[in-house]
Amino acid sequence: MGLYFKFFAMHLKSQMQYKVSFFMTMLGQFLTSFLGLIGIYFMFSLFNEVAGFTFAQVLLCFAIVLIAFTLAEMFGRGFDLFPRMLGNGEFDRALVRPRNVIFQVLASKMEFARIGRLVQSVVVLIYALSTSGIVWTWDNVLTLVLMIVCGSLVFFGLFVIYAAVSFFTVEGLEFMNILTDGGREFGRYPFVIYGEGVLRFLTYVIPLALFQYWPLLYLLGMEESMFYMFTPLLSLLFLLPCYVLFRVGLRRYKSTGS
Repeated sequence: MGLYFKFFAMHLKSQMQYKVSFFMTMLGQFLTSFLGLIGIYFMFSLFNEVAGFTFAQVLLCFAIVLIAFTLAEMFGRGFDLFPRMLGNGEFDRALVRPRNVIFQVLASKMEFARIGRLVQSVVVLIYALSTSGIVWTWDNVLTLVLMIVCGSLVFFGLFVIYAAVSFFTVEGLEFMNILTDGGREFGRYPFVIYGEGVLRFLTYVIPLALFQYWPLLYLLGMEESMFYMFTPLLSLLFLLPCYVLFRVGLRRYKSTGS
């Protein structure tokens, strides 16, 4: 962990060398996220609820998914940029260093300008929590924490899959953005509104619904079983095939010759 924090400080200092550029990028991230928020606002200017969810409840869903995605992107950016690491030969150097390869990829890039988007989503979360009528007991607090933490890890797992696929294709496959950026965009609303087929897919295959929709039902008092409270923990099983796929790709890797 000490080495990771050294990389953390190094990336932060390097990005702060150009303070104006850093803060302008951070401001851009803050403002860009409002486009999705405005879309939700206009939706509810026409309808009182969507699939039984009110404006404040949808905002809660929006904020949780956005926080989870932003944390994953901020600290897992190395996997998102992994094809570049393969192409320029940097990964070959990582293989001969006496450190775990996954750690080196993880520590290779951090995007602190994403703090702008994180601040915006936290502001929305605070507003949603104060207006959604949730009674804050210990189990609801724990549910909220599990949704955010496990959601970040699921998105991180998707970035790992993106990196693993790059072992076989060298270039990253853009269709993975359907699951990463697409998961963030579609996650503005509870996944149930997209139909039962999509909800099943996002429950049993790509477990985005396990940290978004099902625990949200418990948080809002729509379900009383504590099983829904712990569904985010089930989503962590997704990390196992992500890791296995990365290790399989690593064993089959051949240098690009860069």
